[in-house]
Amino acid sequence: MTMRDYETINTNLDDGVLWATIANPPLNLIDERFVRDLIALLDDTEADGGARVVVFRSADPDFFIPHVDVRRIAEYTAVAATSGGPDDISLGALYRRLSEARPVTIALLEGRARGAGAELLYACDMRFASLERAVIGQIEVGTGLFPGAGAVQQLVRLAGRGQAMQVILGSEDLDGREAERIGLVNKALPDEQLVSYVERLAKRIAGFPEAAVRLAKRRINAAGLPAKEDVQVDSGFFQILARDTSSAARLGTLMQRGMQERSRTELDFGAVLGEL
Repeated sequence: MTMRDYETINTNLDDGVLWATIANPPLNLIDERFVRDLIALLDDTEADGGARVVVFRSADPDFFIPHVDVRRIAEYTAVAATSGGPDDISLGALYRRLSEARPVTIALLEGRARGAGAELLYACDMRFASLERAVIGQIEVGTGLFPGAGAVQQLVRLAGRGQAMQVILGSEDLDGREAERIGLVNKALPDEQLVSYVERLAKRIAGFPEAAVRLAKRRINAAGLPAKEDVQVDSGFFQILARDTSSAARLGTLMQRGMQERSRTELDFGAVLGEL
């Protein structure tokens, strides 16, 4: 399989497993460059079946994806709109495409994933987290926004209604152990075991007959994924609140406190939200 060069994702194909390492400094924020690369990667793996499993991880030890770049919402949304049909014009629709991708997708979480970064985790077929360093948080409600890229639909299915309420409305950070307990990740493992565990599982799946793997994935998705219409509704709510003046004021306060910088605000976002 021949992969193109991406600006924000480094790739390495090994025995049918494509290691896709997110590298979009300074913080791995979701912007139009990353969205463009994710679309291209999905296009490439759909066109060529050499990558049977894709493992997403991060080149940044602190951040998997902290959230979207709040200064680039219009730009990345415009790029996301190029991925599908006339109704698929959002990040949520792109993540739905990720869930339905030809390869099996695994997220390997060794840092912080919040907001739409956490929603990318949920869109993957499986998630494995570091006990020492993984952090998951849905920060949107605490910032005055709405989780519009899949969290509402996915968390209810992964963790149940009550836990979804607590994670989304509380806007607190969860460590790997708690994320495993409530079902957000398949397993949380010590750093010394995490990569080897995921690599073994990924290569095992990549070695099985492709037709059987793809059919099983398709039918599990049919039973477990939300309706596309619900994804569109949630994306619309995010866009509405992103233009709200009170949300803009709260985001402005967070920017003054170091949001989108390698600061305490980004490192301890859940705690900082509770201080506002």
